[in-house]
Amino acid sequence: MELDLAAAELKSVLNRLRRAQGQISGVIRMIEEGRDCEEVVTQLAAASRALDRAGFAIVATGLQQCMTEMEDGRRPAEDRDAMRARLEKLFLSLA
Repeated sequence: MELDLAAAELKSVLNRLRRAQGQISGVIRMIEEGRDCEEVVTQLAAASRALDRAGFAIVATGLQQCMTEMEDGRRPAEDRDAMRARLEKLFLSLA
């Protein structure tokens, strides 16, 4: 399944991933500095949420694309069950 993100969707996903990257760098720095455990865990939880949201946005975009392709006839209807199973597996991998 090839993912074709529109410019706005791509920007949003990349922003979320960059935010998570910055938060993870912050967590590493905090650990190296011996910061308070609660602060570290709070920052780590924020990074995890940012990654989850980026993942969900990608899965949602994939689902939307697949539905559009089936409606437009670009994807055979018999592929629907296989594609649904693949998207469900991706979705559950984020849970």
